Amino acid sequence: MLQSLHVKNLALIRETEIDFGEGLNILTGETGAGKSLLIGSVNLALGAKFEKEMLRAGEEQALVELAFSGDEKTNRKLQEMELEPQEDGSVLISRRMQAGKSVFRVNGEVVTAKQVKELAEILIDIHGQHEHQSLLHKKKHMEILDAFAGAEAENLREQAAECFRESRRIRKQIGEEGLDEKERAREQSLAEYELQEIEEAALRIGEDEELEERYRLMSNSQKITQALAEGYGYTSGAEGEGAGSALSRALRAIGSVSSYDRRLEELEGELAEVDSLLSDFNRDLAEYMSDIQFDEETFRGTEQRLDLINRLKGKYGSTIEDILNYGAERKKYLEKLADYDAYMEGLRREEAAAEKKLLEACKKLSAARRENVKVLEENLRESLASLNFLTVDFRIQIQDLPEPGENGKDDVEFLISTNPGEEPRPLGMVASGGELSRIMLAIKTVLAERDDVDALIFDEIDSGISGRTAWQVSKQLRKAARAHQVICITHLPQIAAMADCHFVIEKSSDGVSTVTDIRPLEEEESLGELARLLGSDELTEAALTNAREMRRQALEGKE
Repeated sequence: MLQSLHVKNLALIRETEIDFGEGLNILTGETGAGKSLLIGSVNLALGAKFEKEMLRAGEEQALVELAFSGDEKTNRKLQEMELEPQEDGSVLISRRMQAGKSVFRVNGEVVTAKQVKELAEILIDIHGQHEHQSLLHKKKHMEILDAFAGAEAENLREQAAECFRESRRIRKQIGEEGLDEKERAREQSLAEYELQEIEEAALRIGEDEELEERYRLMSNSQKITQALAEGYGYTSGAEGEGAGSALSRALRAIGSVSSYDRRLEELEGELAEVDSLLSDFNRDLAEYMSDIQFDEETFRGTEQRLDLINRLKGKYGSTIEDILNYGAERKKYLEKLADYDAYMEGLRREEAAAEKKLLEACKKLSAARRENVKVLEENLRESLASLNFLTVDFRIQIQDLPEPGENGKDDVEFLISTNPGEEPRPLGMVASGGELSRIMLAIKTVLAERDDVDALIFDEIDSGISGRTAWQVSKQLRKAARAHQVICITHLPQIAAMADCHFVIEKSSDGVSTVTDIRPLEEEESLGELARLLGSDELTEAALTNAREMRRQALEGKE
């Protein structure tokens, strides 16, 4: 369950923290106080889009933290994500937000938004303020049926989607590679020319780097030769004044007295090593100078070879390896064109096999859906009957689509009739806004009985309902709260009266700034809030009496 929500510097909220309880948690408050802002905060923590305008005026960053109680299922999910649970087994999800940047954390570890959403799927289910409008779209009906069918349908749907993508890939390949005789001859001629050009170049990997290095040397050969000759003159002693000659004279001078002291012998040895190193250096330098003699023909040949390689790079790839790979592809393509009819026939066989596999996957998926349709229909009829639909004929219609798609070959649509004698018709044609809200509540309740999500949030599920129907909705929420934690924002006193934990959201201003805050209500304060919801401007004894009566009815309904 959701244990607590901590929000800081978000819109009108300076800083607030809510500790939720088990069962039915009700949030009420005046219109515009910021009730939906709190649900929005939960959505932000779980990856919803953040805009810098959401920051509280004058602040640079905002923070939202959610603390959930954990269980074995949650721990397994954390292990899959290579995350550690808290010492008490709880899960702490946080998001720190500022303009252009957000940082998500789970139990202190930085994670991605995708990981947070994946974890949230097993922790909480949020019903947004206008989500019931999604029932007007048939796509939602299929999602609901698949959610009810569970893991089996999910796996089969993934298999069908994979088969569909593979089938379309092959079909696209056939469309792209389908050539007539004229096109095939043109393609073959081009591929032969390109392959011949690459093969005649006889490229070698690394050749370009060697040529570029040699070209740099040859381009600067005169400058290099002059510098080396000068250096050789200074070190070899060729002119009689070089370092070599001076070093030899120094070695003879020290050698003439080295026998008088061991330390002088050591110095003579060190100088002899220097003399030897300098001699080696001069030999290497002389050898290098002899190797750097380049003639004009070698230079021009290197230049032309580099031009050829660079031209091929411009046509076939940025490296020699890319050019050779392109040539290998052209060779394979020519082999394919040489036996083109057999190749295309092979592709068509692949397409037929993929199409067959797709239809088999769609058939299994359809069977799983149809196996669950009657059960879902019956459960929803019972749930809708408890929500003050006097008569309700609810059906789920499944028809075959002409062509399979990523979601299979089924067209799923919810039909309903609330008037005796009328045939069920699509939801969008007969259901009002209030009826859609109740239908969505019924669906959420039925699905909640099958899934493992511990916390359910309803943002104004009471849209468009009142009176006796409101009582029925409150009882349905209470029923859901027996197996799950339910957090509900409402304007209706009938629903608020059912609360196990009642919170009020208030907006206040000191003339300079405005602040939204939330606090839990004790029993007497809750009665006062119920009186306000009942329409009382003043907290009179008569208003409180009405609130107590409503609370009494709600308590009786809990039993």
